Amino acid sequence: TTCLLKDMGARRIISRAERDGQAKLLIRNGADEVVYPEKQLANWTAIRCCSEHILDYIEIGENCSIFKISVPEGWVGKSIAEIDVRRKYKLNVVAVQEGDKIDPAFAPDVPLKEKQTLFVLGDYDGIKKIIHS
Repeated sequence: TTCLLKDMGARRIISRAERDGQAKLLIRNGADEVVYPEKQLANWTAIRCCSEHILDYIEIGENCSIFKISVPEGWVGKSIAEIDVRRKYKLNVVAVQEGDKIDPAFAPDVPLKEKQTLFVLGDYDGIKKIIHS
């Protein structure tokens, strides 16, 4: 199918593979990109299931993701500035959610609440430090 699409003049072809050998063959036959849906879903599930604090995540690079996490118990009543998330964990809090409202321009000096969730940009190691602290 990849080869036929290339012959038909498709500008961009994204093909699905299960193994690296398939990916190499697909690239040689004209695929511009190869995805591994089962592998990606397995990684997503493993990260989501490793902690009840990680509610969702989106991988945006090899070492960078946006994690949606519940506010850790030790952070309730403290502000993002007070916790010093960037220096301590090498992470950036990019938004705070309360109910259905997401605030990307939250004030870093406002104390966090138990029912809030945070959108945090960074790597998985930093998130693990938050969860296990």
